[in-house]
Order: sequence, then C-alpha cells, then structure tokens
Amino acid sequence: MSAPPISHFDDPSASAATVSPDRVRAEFLHAWNGYKQYAWGHDALKPLSKTYSDWNQAPLLITPIDAFDTIILMGLTAEAAEAKDLILSRLDFDLDMEVQHFETAIRILGGLIAAQQLDGDTRFLELAIDLADRMLPVFDSNTGMPYRFVNLKTHRTRCRFTNPAEIGTNILEYGTLSRLTGDPKYFNAAKRAMVSLYRRRSRIGLVGTMIDVETGGWLVKDSHVGGRIDSYYEYLLKGAILFDDPELWAMWHDTIAAVNAHVADEASGGLWYGHVNMKTGKRRATVFGALYAFFPAVLALGGDLDRAARLEDSCYKMWRLYGTAPEQLDYKAMKVVLGSYQLRPEVIESAYYLYHYTSDEKYRRMGATFFNSLVERCKTDAGFAALADVRTGVKTDAMESYFLAEVMKYFYLLFAPPQAFDFDKAVFNTEAHPIWKKSRG
Repeated sequence: MSAPPISHFDDPSASAATVSPDRVRAEFLHAWNGYKQYAWGHDALKPLSKTYSDWNQAPLLITPIDAFDTIILMGLTAEAAEAKDLILSRLDFDLDMEVQHFETAIRILGGLIAAQQLDGDTRFLELAIDLADRMLPVFDSNTGMPYRFVNLKTHRTRCRFTNPAEIGTNILEYGTLSRLTGDPKYFNAAKRAMVSLYRRRSRIGLVGTMIDVETGGWLVKDSHVGGRIDSYYEYLLKGAILFDDPELWAMWHDTIAAVNAHVADEASGGLWYGHVNMKTGKRRATVFGALYAFFPAVLALGGDLDRAARLEDSCYKMWRLYGTAPEQLDYKAMKVVLGSYQLRPEVIESAYYLYHYTSDEKYRRMGATFFNSLVERCKTDAGFAALADVRTGVKTDAMESYFLAEVMKYFYLLFAPPQAFDFDKAVFNTEAHPIWKKSRG
C-alpha cells in the first residue's frame, strides 16, 4: 500500500508558521464540548457514535479528572468550575469494583494530586488519599512489586503477571502523596517496587517485558523502550529529580547506560531504539512506534540533548511516512507493522521538551506538522477519533482521556509563551499531570 502525498506536511528545516495557543485552545474546547454533550459524567467520549464508554461497572470520571489541569493551564475558568463541580459532587471510590492499578494511578490519582496543587481545594487531596489507601494492597506481594488489579472495596488483588511499566510507574504519585500527608507508607511502597524490579535486571543491565510479582521470575525477556516498559525508565529519572533520591539517581544512570549500549540502533540514516534480548543484548527486532516516541523527552530531561534530537528526527520521519505515527514501524525496512494511531501524545511531548531545552523553532515547526495533520485526519463533529490505520485514515470510535490530558496540553505548552508554565518547577507524570517539586504556598 503506497503512502499518501505528504507535500502538505511541513519539512522542519523549512520556514513555517507555528500554531497559535488560541488555536490549540479552540480544538481542545471542541473535544471538551463533545464530551460535555454526549458523555458527561462518564469516563470517555465515543466521538463517532456520539455516546460514551466506561472502563468499569461504574464511571470514575476519568476524562474530567484527566482534563482538569489542562483546563486550568489554558485559563478556561468556566470549564474548570464545571469540571470541578462534577468531580467533587459525584466522584466516589466506595465501590465493590475492580480497577487496573496502573491506569487508575496515573490518570485519577495523578490527576487529583495535580488538581489539588493547581486549584488548592483540599477535597481533591482527600479523594486522592482515599483512592491510594484503597489501592495500596496491590504492593502486598512477595517481592513488593504490585499486582495489576485491585477491588476498591474489598482490597482483593489479582494478576501476578505484569510488566516493568506497571511496576515502576508509581513513585511520582505515591511519593507526592507521602510528601503532602507526611505519611511515608506511600513513597516506601512505590520505591520498594522499583528497587525490587531494578535488582532483577539482567547482567548487562536490562529488564524484560513481563515478570511474575510473586516469584520475581522473568516471563518475557524482550527488552525495548516501548509499551509495557516505557514509563519505568521515565519514572526512574523523574523520581530521582522530584525527590532528589540518591538511590533512584544511581538506578537511572545504570539503566540509561545499559539501554544506550544495547537497545539503541543506527539504521535508515538515524538513531532508533529497537528490541533486544535482555540477557544477551542480541537484536530481536527493528521495531519502533508511537509509544516509543516519549524517549526523546526522557533523554532531553536527562541531559542527553544529542541523542534526544537525533531520535526526535527519527520520530518525525516516522510521522511523515503517512501523516501520522503508526503504533509500530519496522524502522530498518521503513514499513508499518501495526498501523493504528491511538491519538498518542508522545511525539508531541518530546517536541515540547526539546523546544524547552534548545529554543530551536524547528520543534515548533514539527509541532505544527503534528497538529495540522492530526486535526485534518482525526477531527470529528463531536471531538477527535483514533485511526484504525494511518495508511487508510479510517477512524475508530474512541477518544481516550489522555487526548485532553496530554496531547492538547503538550500542544498548548509548545506554542504558548515560555512564561505560561514554569517547566523547571514541576515534573510531569506519565499522563502529563504536573507535580510540583516543592509544595506551593
């Protein structure tokens, strides 16, 4: 299948007008108003059928919680008041219902903490504490690594087979809760899980894709920077920064050195990160994709601007193949492996980080390419829709909450004046919820 013409997708080296923050705000409001009209009080909008979906038996207001800090940062006062009233009047965790710990922690727990820090209403913190206490039993495994699911009422946990991302993506949310409450139990549980995982890395310093939290044995030894591992790397670095923790700093430096030594790959005229065997470092696949595109941001945050810039150039090349980033690409053959586009934010996030650190307008021009093609290909009457395949442009009936939490936030911050948000005073969790390095007040 041949690629569509890409002449309307800008070359970042060419001059191009950037997108205004007002335009980003308008597209955010288009999506938010679609949610208000067709999915209010539920977890997510279905933008094609103009209805809603819920993750569990009862809604947990995932979209308004995820979107709330974006709304505040955009200065949308009326929308912030509506969302706040909905959350504080209807959110209740006293439910005999099982939730996935990882997604609930990054979206809801992280969203509530950011809401409290930005808005100042202590009721957000009270909800966060209630939720964290209900989910904390996931860490009660033999290794301290968390189970995947927990019942909010009975505290029953389930699913011992999990992955590094779900194990290691907790320290920002739980650690901040310890800082805000003065109770170390949250930080200690999250850090113990990270340390336990780190100690099970291979001799060459890599982790695999799936592990048993009861035995600590690896089930899948494929190592990469994509889904199911990705945010573990992110939280090693961000946890070290947020808490200035010497052990996390050491773990980060060891880990990034191993990833750069064994997972990085030079191919197709650029830098990529593929798949290798965690024990031997032997190349298993030359696969990269939309989820992997967070890594330039992490490299930039860690001070490695050279690798960050080279990898973002590769991400841009991947995007321009079909005007949107595919879920997976064979970067050696430059051929799509999985063609869907799930409204992923990662490549936009990385452009924002690189623009922050370099002030190079190239990254705003890249962002304009991402923004214009996303609006052209994914916008619907009621919001924005994922694509079933970037090669055909056929839409699917889904607009995940992270579209409002991450995609639109990173676009807005990329094109807004630098003073619109003080990047150096906060760390973004993996759902783009800003968490302050020190308590505000």
